[in-house]
Amino acid sequence: MANSESFLPQLIRSLQTAGIQKTYAKGQYLLREGETEKNLYFIVSGAVRIFLPSAHEEHTIRLGYEGSIINSLASFLTGQSSEFYVEAIRKTVVQVISKAQVIEISQASVASLKAYNTLLETVIAQQMEREVDLLTVSPIERLQRVLKRSPHLFQQVPLKYIASYLRMSPETLSRIRNS
Repeated sequence: MANSESFLPQLIRSLQTAGIQKTYAKGQYLLREGETEKNLYFIVSGAVRIFLPSAHEEHTIRLGYEGSIINSLASFLTGQSSEFYVEAIRKTVVQVISKAQVIEISQASVASLKAYNTLLETVIAQQMEREVDLLTVSPIERLQRVLKRSPHLFQQVPLKYIASYLRMSPETLSRIRNS
Protein backbone atom coordinates (compact mmCIF):
# COMPACT_ATOMS: atom_id res chain seq x y z
CA MET A 1 0.00 0.00 0.00
CA ALA A 2 1.30 3.47 -0.91
CA ASN A 3 2.03 5.86 1.88
CA SER A 4 2.99 9.47 2.32
CA GLU A 5 6.65 8.39 2.48
CA SER A 6 6.79 8.12 -1.34
CA PHE A 7 4.82 11.29 -2.04
CA LEU A 8 6.44 13.53 0.56
CA PRO A 9 10.03 13.31 -0.74
CA GLN A 10 8.73 13.98 -4.26
CA LEU A 11 6.74 16.97 -3.01
CA ILE A 12 9.73 18.35 -1.08
CA ARG A 13 12.00 17.89 -4.12
CA SER A 14 9.46 19.81 -6.20
CA LEU A 15 9.28 22.52 -3.57
CA GLN A 16 13.07 22.80 -3.63
CA THR A 17 13.48 22.69 -7.42
CA ALA A 18 10.30 24.15 -8.90
CA GLY A 19 9.30 26.20 -5.90
CA ILE A 20 9.96 29.87 -5.56
CA GLN A 21 11.95 30.91 -2.51
CA LYS A 22 10.45 33.79 -0.56
CA THR A 23 11.59 35.51 2.60
CA TYR A 24 9.13 37.01 5.05
CA ALA A 25 10.02 39.40 7.85
CA LYS A 26 8.65 38.84 11.35
CA GLY A 27 5.01 39.97 11.34
CA GLN A 28 4.60 39.72 7.57
CA TYR A 29 1.65 37.72 6.26
CA LEU A 30 1.89 34.84 3.84
CA LEU A 31 -1.94 34.92 3.65
CA ARG A 32 -4.63 37.15 5.11
CA GLU A 33 -8.21 36.42 6.12
CA GLY A 34 -10.46 36.73 3.06
CA GLU A 35 -7.77 35.69 0.58
CA THR A 36 -7.84 32.31 -1.13
CA GLU A 37 -4.94 29.97 -0.42
CA LYS A 38 -3.33 28.98 -3.72
CA ASN A 39 0.06 27.83 -2.44
CA LEU A 40 1.82 25.26 -0.33
CA TYR A 41 4.79 26.41 1.78
CA PHE A 42 7.83 24.42 2.88
CA ILE A 43 9.58 26.22 5.72
CA VAL A 44 13.32 26.32 5.07
CA SER A 45 14.01 28.42 8.16
CA GLY A 46 12.03 30.47 10.65
CA ALA A 47 8.51 29.88 11.92
CA VAL A 48 4.91 30.73 11.07
CA ARG A 49 1.58 30.52 12.78
CA ILE A 50 -1.93 30.19 11.48
CA PHE A 51 -4.37 32.16 13.57
CA LEU A 52 -7.98 33.20 13.76
CA PRO A 53 -8.68 36.70 15.06
CA SER A 54 -11.56 37.35 17.42
CA ALA A 55 -12.86 40.49 19.09
CA HIS A 56 -10.62 40.02 22.14
CA GLU A 57 -7.64 37.93 21.06
CA GLU A 58 -5.96 35.94 18.33
CA HIS A 59 -6.30 32.15 18.48
CA THR A 60 -3.26 30.30 17.15
CA ILE A 61 -4.48 27.05 15.61
CA ARG A 62 -1.32 25.76 13.94
CA LEU A 63 2.41 26.33 14.18
CA GLY A 64 5.02 25.55 11.56
CA TYR A 65 8.80 25.71 11.69
CA GLU A 66 11.85 24.48 9.82
CA GLY A 67 10.96 21.37 7.81
CA SER A 68 7.19 21.89 8.06
CA ILE A 69 4.78 22.05 5.16
CA ILE A 70 1.96 24.48 5.91
CA ASN A 71 -0.87 26.52 4.45
CA SER A 72 -4.49 27.44 5.10
CA LEU A 73 -5.63 23.93 4.24
CA ALA A 74 -9.42 24.37 4.03
CA SER A 75 -9.04 27.32 1.65
CA PHE A 76 -6.41 25.44 -0.38
CA LEU A 77 -8.66 22.39 -0.77
CA THR A 78 -11.98 24.18 -1.38
CA GLY A 79 -10.86 27.29 -3.24
CA GLN A 80 -12.89 29.42 -0.84
CA SER A 81 -11.68 32.44 1.13
CA SER A 82 -9.58 31.69 4.18
CA GLU A 83 -10.83 32.51 7.66
CA PHE A 84 -7.25 32.51 8.86
CA TYR A 85 -4.07 34.51 8.69
CA VAL A 86 -0.72 32.85 8.04
CA GLU A 87 1.96 35.01 9.66
CA ALA A 88 5.75 34.80 9.93
CA ILE A 89 6.58 34.92 13.64
CA ARG A 90 10.31 35.14 12.96
CA LYS A 91 12.23 35.96 9.80
CA THR A 92 11.12 33.04 7.65
CA VAL A 93 12.33 31.57 4.38
CA VAL A 94 9.88 29.35 2.49
CA GLN A 95 9.80 27.44 -0.76
CA VAL A 96 6.42 27.96 -2.42
CA ILE A 97 4.62 25.86 -5.02
CA SER A 98 1.18 26.41 -6.45
CA LYS A 99 -1.87 24.22 -6.01
CA ALA A 100 -1.63 23.33 -9.71
CA GLN A 101 1.90 22.01 -9.13
CA VAL A 102 0.76 19.97 -6.11
CA ILE A 103 -2.05 18.45 -8.20
CA GLU A 104 0.37 17.68 -11.03
CA ILE A 105 2.75 15.90 -8.64
CA SER A 106 -0.07 13.96 -6.96
CA GLN A 107 -1.50 12.82 -10.28
CA ALA A 108 1.83 11.74 -11.77
CA SER A 109 1.06 8.11 -10.95
CA VAL A 110 -1.41 5.94 -9.07
CA ALA A 111 1.18 5.53 -6.30
CA SER A 112 1.60 9.30 -6.01
CA LEU A 113 -2.17 9.80 -5.82
CA LYS A 114 -2.48 7.14 -3.11
CA ALA A 115 0.42 8.71 -1.22
CA TYR A 116 -1.18 12.15 -1.51
CA ASN A 117 -4.41 10.74 -0.07
CA THR A 118 -2.46 9.16 2.78
CA LEU A 119 -0.78 12.49 3.47
CA LEU A 120 -4.20 14.18 3.64
CA GLU A 121 -5.40 11.44 6.00
CA THR A 122 -2.38 12.14 8.22
CA VAL A 123 -3.24 15.84 8.30
CA ILE A 124 -6.83 15.00 9.27
CA ALA A 125 -5.58 12.74 12.06
CA GLN A 126 -3.31 15.57 13.30
CA GLN A 127 -6.31 17.90 13.35
CA MET A 128 -8.21 15.35 15.44
CA GLU A 129 -5.29 15.21 17.88
CA ARG A 130 -5.42 18.98 18.07
CA GLU A 131 -9.13 18.85 18.93
CA VAL A 132 -8.39 16.36 21.71
CA ASP A 133 -5.70 18.74 22.98
CA LEU A 134 -8.27 21.52 23.18
CA LEU A 135 -10.77 19.32 24.99
CA THR A 136 -8.23 18.09 27.51
CA VAL A 137 -9.03 19.91 30.72
CA SER A 138 -5.57 20.04 32.27
CA PRO A 139 -3.12 22.62 30.84
CA ILE A 140 -0.29 20.30 31.93
CA GLU A 141 -1.74 17.47 29.83
CA ARG A 142 -2.10 19.77 26.82
CA LEU A 143 1.54 20.77 27.10
CA GLN A 144 2.70 17.18 27.52
CA ARG A 145 0.74 16.01 24.45
CA VAL A 146 2.13 18.79 22.28
CA LEU A 147 5.71 18.25 23.47
CA LYS A 148 5.40 14.53 22.75
CA ARG A 149 4.51 15.36 19.13
CA SER A 150 6.93 18.30 18.77
CA PRO A 151 9.80 18.03 21.27
CA HIS A 152 11.76 20.94 19.75
CA LEU A 153 8.83 23.35 19.75
CA PHE A 154 10.29 25.71 22.36
CA GLN A 155 13.50 26.07 20.35
CA GLN A 156 11.53 27.05 17.24
CA VAL A 157 8.55 29.12 18.36
CA PRO A 158 8.25 32.03 20.81
CA LEU A 159 6.50 31.24 24.10
CA LYS A 160 3.54 33.58 23.56
CA TYR A 161 2.51 31.72 20.39
CA ILE A 162 2.86 28.31 22.03
CA ALA A 163 0.70 29.60 24.90
CA SER A 164 -1.93 30.80 22.43
CA TYR A 165 -1.82 27.43 20.64
CA LEU A 166 -2.32 25.68 24.00
CA ARG A 167 -5.15 28.08 24.92
CA MET A 168 -3.47 29.47 28.02
CA SER A 169 -1.71 32.65 29.05
CA PRO A 170 2.07 32.93 28.66
CA GLU A 171 2.28 33.25 32.46
CA THR A 172 0.44 29.95 32.98
CA LEU A 173 2.69 28.24 30.45
CA SER A 174 5.80 29.60 32.21
CA ARG A 175 4.54 28.37 35.59
CA ILE A 176 3.87 24.88 34.18
CA ARG A 177 7.29 24.69 32.55
CA ASN A 178 9.04 25.82 35.73
CA SER A 179 7.20 23.43 38.04
